[in-house]
Amino acid sequence: MPFSMAHEIKIFSGSANQPLAEKIVQYLGTRLSEVELGRFADGEVNLRIGETVRGLDTFVIQSTSSPVNESLMELLVMIDALKRASANSIAVVIPYFGYARQDRKVRGRDPISAKLVANLLTVAGATRIVTIDLHAEQIQGFFDIPVDNLMGFPVFVNYFRNECEDFDEENSVVVSPDVGGVKRARKFAEKMNLPLAILDKRRPKDNVAEIVNIIGDVNNKVAIIFDDIIDTGGSLVGAAEMLVKNGAKKVIACATHGVLSKNAKEKLQNSVIEKIYVTDTIYHNDLPDKFEVLSVSSILGETIARIKNNLSVSILFK
Repeated sequence: MPFSMAHEIKIFSGSANQPLAEKIVQYLGTRLSEVELGRFADGEVNLRIGETVRGLDTFVIQSTSSPVNESLMELLVMIDALKRASANSIAVVIPYFGYARQDRKVRGRDPISAKLVANLLTVAGATRIVTIDLHAEQIQGFFDIPVDNLMGFPVFVNYFRNECEDFDEENSVVVSPDVGGVKRARKFAEKMNLPLAILDKRRPKDNVAEIVNIIGDVNNKVAIIFDDIIDTGGSLVGAAEMLVKNGAKKVIACATHGVLSKNAKEKLQNSVIEKIYVTDTIYHNDLPDKFEVLSVSSILGETIARIKNNLSVSILFK
């Protein structure tokens, strides 16, 4: 859609994902505003906004990805700088929202880190949050400001429908890696007009998963595992092995956020998974050849334009 500049906006980027920020402003036909980013000798964030923002609507693009605490602190300091410079509004675009996996108390004396981060962003001065595929949708309720939780599945649907030459629609099935991800996987399956299978997974402890059963038919089919996050890759590799053991002829993985902690890249590269698709919500410059990165820049760019022009955002996913 045309990007109206009737009232000027300023778009800033932190250091976590500059390439994605550049693609977003390119989509919008504008440029990134100036910000001086550095560190004091002891590691503290040293930041200065390089142009006036008084009375203007501003957007800050920053994933809270690794190094997570550095990225988060950088974001908070930038929001504070904009607030103190009298910006009219500060919409924070967080393609990957970190600290989202602790959204409730599972055991006694557990923190609710997602709520803590929501408080920090709001107190710092954020007036709106834009993110993609929150790990738990209820985190939207932790904020007392508007939250746009965008969906990543249109990027994958568009790729398989229009760009993937060997996509076999007749013999494919979408697989949810656990019961908690069924809603997300079902939306993808419906848009792809494919059946859905579910893995019955248990987590005896954090970052450890055991697959007990498969609900649905995967025999002699291309299994497309659809999830929001690939972290250490252990549960994804286990899921792929279980699917192959139960007759799947090929396994493909799709995930919005490629966190890829520890040795996940090597583990997945050496797995039975044929292809792994992630988006550029998290920046990686050295992915193995099994990986392919799809961009969410058009979704985020269109969302920024619609927020600026007071148009519906939800219509993008209907």
